[in-house]
Amino acid sequence: MFGDMMNMMGKLKETQKKVEETKKRLDTVLVDESSNDGKLKITLTANRTIKSIEMADELLEDKEQLEDYLILTLNKAIEKATKVNEAELAAVAKEGMPNIPGMDLFK
Repeated sequence: MFGDMMNMMGKLKETQKKVEETKKRLDTVLVDESSNDGKLKITLTANRTIKSIEMADELLEDKEQLEDYLILTLNKAIEKATKVNEAELAAVAKEGMPNIPGMDLFK
């Protein structure tokens, strides 16, 4: 029984290390999102750090319109990046979790 606990602890530490490595790797995974008409393009990492914002010059002429574009497009980009982030981290966590009866959280 003690050996099983040591094995589980080792597996958990290994999984924790893989999760940290995955988080670092997600800093290099880029997610692009554009407004429906292509006037605004946002790129962020899967860890939800904004890397670039490109916009048509005409958006600079109307503050309210620019704000609306930014809100809508940023929210879509963050949602997309969050899905990538959660899927990647869940896959690593599921792969490394020991088989503990009743603890099937990632199925």
